[in-house]
Amino acid sequence: MELFGLEWWQLLIILLAGFWAGTINSVVGSGTLVTFPVLVAMGYPPVTAQISNAIGLVAAGVSGVFGYRRELRESRQVLPILTCASLLGGIIGALLLILLPPTVFGYAAPALILVALAFVIFQPRLAALVKQRKSADAINPTIGDVPQRPIQPILWILVFAAGIYGGYFVAAQGVLLLGILGVFLAGTLVHANAVKTWLSLAVNLIAAVSYLLFAFDRIDWSAVLLIAVSSLIGGQVGAQIGRRIPPNVLRAVIVVIGVAGLINMVWRLL
Repeated sequence: MELFGLEWWQLLIILLAGFWAGTINSVVGSGTLVTFPVLVAMGYPPVTAQISNAIGLVAAGVSGVFGYRRELRESRQVLPILTCASLLGGIIGALLLILLPPTVFGYAAPALILVALAFVIFQPRLAALVKQRKSADAINPTIGDVPQRPIQPILWILVFAAGIYGGYFVAAQGVLLLGILGVFLAGTLVHANAVKTWLSLAVNLIAAVSYLLFAFDRIDWSAVLLIAVSSLIGGQVGAQIGRRIPPNVLRAVIVVIGVAGLINMVWRLL
């Protein structure tokens, strides 16, 4: 039996990948390192897989932003300028993906997967650095619990660069942003995570709009639908499951699937 031109087992694998990505995104991020390699393994061209996956995961981002609505209200003073940085970077990254030949992404994707996997593997050390910074800030009377202006130029530049990365290749964008915000943004780690979720969604949305306007023919709507529905459910139901699963286990799953996808892509290139 086929649906959307896929066998039932392929549909099941993509749905499970989307659900698991939603679960992972609610805990440690980097769900794209699950869904993107799975889509490529199911026969989708790399650029089509990247574009369709990015559009599909917008649903999970909306769910995450809704969950952090209180912290985002408290961070509203810094959101406009950081959102501008993310949107500008996201537009550039999305246009690079659209305008460059597909072969460029075919060669770049394995390298970017390696970069994303490095972010995931070293995420505990990054989190420890952020926690250390926040502990120091807690005893500094000039810094409150809620992010306030002014925004340091280095923070704007780094968020802008992360937007370019996310617009081109969304994997581990959340981990990268959390590290940047945790170090350079005043406030608690919860606020940094909330702002990270918002900025990731902003990049995904602007990239999705760019794809719709300039790369409509490269979108596979069956993949978008499957990823959107399953990741949205995963972001809700999976959050409860994720709280009971050690982060190291989730991180190990990301690395295993990411490495499998990397091997698959390199094998195709060779």
